[in-house]
Amino acid sequence: MAEPTPLAATDPSLLYPSPFREFCKAFASNRGALGGLAFLLLIVFCALFAPWVAPHDPSEQYRDFLLTPPAWLDAGQAQFLLGTDELGRDLLSRLIHGARLSLLIGLASVAMSLIPGVLLGLLAGFSPRLLGPSIMRLMDIMLALPSLLLAVAIVAILGPGLINTVIAIAIVSLPAYVRLTRASVMVEVQRDYVTAARLAGAGLPRLMFVTVLPNCMAPLIVQATLSFSSAILDAAALGFLGLGVQPPTPEWGTMLASARDYIERAWWVVSLPGLTILLSVLAINLMGDGLRDALDPKLKNAA
Repeated sequence: MAEPTPLAATDPSLLYPSPFREFCKAFASNRGALGGLAFLLLIVFCALFAPWVAPHDPSEQYRDFLLTPPAWLDAGQAQFLLGTDELGRDLLSRLIHGARLSLLIGLASVAMSLIPGVLLGLLAGFSPRLLGPSIMRLMDIMLALPSLLLAVAIVAILGPGLINTVIAIAIVSLPAYVRLTRASVMVEVQRDYVTAARLAGAGLPRLMFVTVLPNCMAPLIVQATLSFSSAILDAAALGFLGLGVQPPTPEWGTMLASARDYIERAWWVVSLPGLTILLSVLAINLMGDGLRDALDPKLKNAA
């Protein structure tokens, strides 16, 4: 009687699982990362379908319900689940529409800093004697300034507004990508596969973008995730200072700034936007930690 064939022998994927499957398994083992991803997906869903999810128009003023408390408190109204602000606008609707701007600022600033940061990092890594020192000294000067102070200075020069806020946050985030890309490139160019590609006649653009860059993407993805949460915080800080998105456009930092005079007699007007910022940044950071653990082979082997 023939012995049964082991399942691993008939299914090679069990012996050699795909990298994507290993990544999903490692990411799913981190409960904090899954919780952060679930909350972030909820925020993205609310942002994408804000006109249909929000119960009211975010700019509509209900003059008979100024500073109405949330529905679960005394004097609360069922039609305003999270209460209203000092102008009678529904807080829940403004938080939902504010998620659109916060996510847009985060995504746009990450893209505007990631692409030039990677390019400058590649140039600095492949030209350590000619271009590298000049690029890195410029990044050191930018890092010597406090990030929020630099963003405030840039917005003060360009003027307040959504686009200028994105530009300021992107410039502030640029040095981290340049330094991280350069460090990864300096390690990868010493490896044998890069030497083999050079001997095979690969040109500099192919070495940079085809051979080396894909092997540097793991730390860059993690950095982009963490920069996304920092961009939301910086945008809220600029909005709180009156240099970001201008009212009456709903934005979490602007909502905090307009409500700070009512913190003693209407705590929900300040606490709910602040809590939304806190939970969103925490969710993104937890997801970034999960990505780091899943993409770093050393951390996976240690686990």
